[in-house]
Amino acid sequence: MRSRLLFPAALVLLSLPLIATACGEDKATAGNLSGSIKIDGSSTVGPLTEAAAELFREQNPDVKVTVGISGTGGGFEKFCAGETDINDASRAIEPDEEKACSKHGVQYGDAQVANDGIAVVVHPDNDWADCLTTAELKKIWEPKSGVNSWNDVRSSFPDEEMKLFGAGTDSGTFDYFTEQINGEEGATRKDYSPSEDDNVTVQGVSGGKGNLGYFGLSYAQQNQGKVKPVKVDSGDGCVEPTNETVQDGSYKPLSRPLLIYPSKKALKNEATAAFVKFYVDNQEEIAAQAQFVPMTAAQAGKAKDTVTQLEG
Repeated sequence: MRSRLLFPAALVLLSLPLIATACGEDKATAGNLSGSIKIDGSSTVGPLTEAAAELFREQNPDVKVTVGISGTGGGFEKFCAGETDINDASRAIEPDEEKACSKHGVQYGDAQVANDGIAVVVHPDNDWADCLTTAELKKIWEPKSGVNSWNDVRSSFPDEEMKLFGAGTDSGTFDYFTEQINGEEGATRKDYSPSEDDNVTVQGVSGGKGNLGYFGLSYAQQNQGKVKPVKVDSGDGCVEPTNETVQDGSYKPLSRPLLIYPSKKALKNEATAAFVKFYVDNQEEIAAQAQFVPMTAAQAGKAKDTVTQLEG
């Protein structure tokens, strides 16, 4: 999911001096910005963007930033229809979404803003499932799975009823998890409780000793005591989902970059252009405030290069 640009090469969106002035060292000039920025998309990226918006508004109180959460896919529907300025995404845009954007004349770019891992979580009182293999996760989640008890997963596990909770079909988390675990995007058993709201999954998993679910790592970290993440073994041993294992890529296959997609039209607005640059330039502070995994130095450098290209 590398950053890609879908702007014509000759298209000049914004000049670098303008962006530097709007969001650089001159806070007085930055404070003169006004207008509104409408953002929607991933439920995972949403809290990160809200943190970015909060910090941005400290310097630009006259800029109204609204952040909706309808899932990556739901967000792209609005974005490609021209209803929003930026789409938050926990996966790359897909071919059918690219076609929708093209149909409506929406041009865009993308940039990474943080890292995230998908955490598989169980009830805190679950004392038997410290680590699950990717094969066991597939056995649980694959289409037409017959797993209804933990004993169905591994014979040494107790005969404890398992209720499942996870991302809804409009979520990029759903797309990524099903592809990485079941081998095909969208392939999953149907008899689970889906939601684009990760708080619903927290409540579901915490509601029964045998329950299991998945969502972004930040939600697991924010809800310690309500849910417990399990380690994942993809063939190289059990790896705990942490900031460090997500950042270095050892937590596989459930680590991923988090992205924003600004539209070309929106970037003609000084406030939107300044916000995008602010987001990338301050990614470490933003990630820390929202409890996400910051980008590595190499990733941050690439993201800044992408924003420079977006500036024209």
